[in-house]
Amino acid sequence: MRFRSALTRAAALGAAAVLAATALTACGDDGGATSEAANPYGLLQAGVLRAGTLTDAPPNVYLKDGKFTGFDNDLLTAVAAKAGLKVEFVGTDFSALLAQVNNHKFDVGSSSITITEARKKTVDFGNGYDFGYFGLDVPAGSSISGFDQLTGKRVVVVQGTVQDDYATRENLNPVRVPDYNGAINQLKAGTADAWIAPAEIGDTSAADSGGKIKVAAKQLSPAPTAYAVAKGNDKLREALNKALDEVIADGTWSRLQAQYYPGRPIPADFKPGSGTVAVPSPSAAS
Repeated sequence: MRFRSALTRAAALGAAAVLAATALTACGDDGGATSEAANPYGLLQAGVLRAGTLTDAPPNVYLKDGKFTGFDNDLLTAVAAKAGLKVEFVGTDFSALLAQVNNHKFDVGSSSITITEARKKTVDFGNGYDFGYFGLDVPAGSSISGFDQLTGKRVVVVQGTVQDDYATRENLNPVRVPDYNGAINQLKAGTADAWIAPAEIGDTSAADSGGKIKVAAKQLSPAPTAYAVAKGNDKLREALNKALDEVIADGTWSRLQAQYYPGRPIPADFKPGSGTVAVPSPSAAS
């Protein structure tokens, strides 16, 4: 009898252990499902989109009175709101931005990032939200009036930009600087003959230079700009694409275009977002 009783107790303890393990496994499954539901886009912090951006590139992305603003950043704030997210902006250098996005230091990169095949090897891109021009800024009094006059000149570019790519491709042996202020200071000091810049940033820099810098020429950039996300984060990319179409449809995109780029013509073949949404005119959006 004692032997049978011991067997019964052992069986009971074994059954209890199995039930406890099953309960723990079930709790673990629920925890994972709950975590994914609370943070479906795999953000660094649930509900908060941590965005890497720049501080010195108006009117696209810049810091004003302690607040990150500019066309790209204001648009991202509106896009994030449609997706139920808040944005936390953090300043960085453009040359490091894409690697930081893919290494998950940031959830998204916001800095008028032109889509290129080379960059697609590092990050994934959402749908294009803007077009752009290359601008050629030169010191006041310079005789340079076009991109075809840069051979043999000291040409400055921001490292890692498509302007850097262009200057390298054209064998201009460019001088690379980490940020836009560095390029502007070289022109003001006369240590550079020209700066190839995003045209909107070049325009603003010339206007704010006190007559020391002028815009010599412009040419259309070959590809649209888009927000960058880490490779494989399709849920976040798709959510941002959907939300971008919504802010295009409700007039926010047109309003911000008119605010930051007044009078800038939109190329006839450029369609922001998925290209399937009607774009209200700036007057209708205001």
